[in-house]
Amino acid sequence: MAVFVLPDLGEGLQEAELVQWHVSEGDNVVADQPLVSVETEKAVVEVPSPYSGRIARLYAKPGERIRVGAPLVEFDEGPRADTGTVVGELAAAAPPAAAPPRGAEPVAAKPAVRAAPAVRALAQRLGVDLAALTPSGPNGTVTSADVERAARAALAQAPAEILSGVRRAMALNMARAHAEIVPATVVDEADIEAWPPKTDVTIRLVRAIVAGVAASPGLNAWYDGRNMERRILPQIDLGIAVDTEEGLFVPVLRNVGARDAADLRRGLERMKADVRARTVPVAELRGQTITLSNFGMFAGRFAALVIVPPQVAILGAGRIRAAPVVADGRIVPHRLLPLSLTFDHRAVTGGEAARFLKAAIADLERAE
Repeated sequence: MAVFVLPDLGEGLQEAELVQWHVSEGDNVVADQPLVSVETEKAVVEVPSPYSGRIARLYAKPGERIRVGAPLVEFDEGPRADTGTVVGELAAAAPPAAAPPRGAEPVAAKPAVRAAPAVRALAQRLGVDLAALTPSGPNGTVTSADVERAARAALAQAPAEILSGVRRAMALNMARAHAEIVPATVVDEADIEAWPPKTDVTIRLVRAIVAGVAASPGLNAWYDGRNMERRILPQIDLGIAVDTEEGLFVPVLRNVGARDAADLRRGLERMKADVRARTVPVAELRGQTITLSNFGMFAGRFAALVIVPPQVAILGAGRIRAAPVVADGRIVPHRLLPLSLTFDHRAVTGGEAARFLKAAIADLERAE
């Protein structure tokens, strides 16, 4: 007698549900003939016979769950030939090998790789050659852990890029923000259907931030977490996030509350030109009191943004889209501008943030 147990199905799975037997008690089977189909959390897998013999007993019924290592089939004859069967792999009978020509060196046959179908699929996804691995599973079976270990080792060989310049500064600022800030985000949409053609979106957003600060001054502030001090600032020095191939720049547009639209546009153009030419003075990258990120010019509607201390707020504008709204009792398409306001909840209350956003939306929804 020989008992065949449910083999390791790969990817750490410990049990499977028996779906269908392909043999009956008393049947004679050959090696690699499908015995049973089982269903795991990943897929339905055929389990082939590990060797030839006669089925004496089937240990489970369809619908039952079987743990890996539990008895599956009992053969009343011992194994005739262990072919190194792998779960889910059917091997065709190979013709007898031809005799090597006289005088030629005999070539050793390459042993078959033993691995479950899920492990083979994982290796294919990760680009791992199973034949190059040292198996750690029973009977020389390659496991998912072997594949994942090889994939990590391959990634470790990739050339490392040491961050420098703008990207290094960005990484340091983001790490500092993650360590210090307690962020919260509120989102809403402004109905901008009343805007005239060719409206300058950035200038309207700048003006909306000025309106928001007028309604809720606590968002134009610096917060010192060590001393638990909040400083509300009288002048709005707006940081504007600018994405470049070198990394993220946030130059400052000074005193935006006291400048008209034409002056703000000239300042923006000069600022963007300096960033592109990498000639922006270091002093113009410091001292932001609140920040604007118009990420919608690329993609995205809402976002949980990152605040760089000591600031306490950042407003993000998403992609403008047409959506149905109710106007004058009718459903009509209007352009909507998604807004995300992230604030440091240590220094700003939810009510302060909501009042800021309400005022900003009201300003954006004005026609002029």
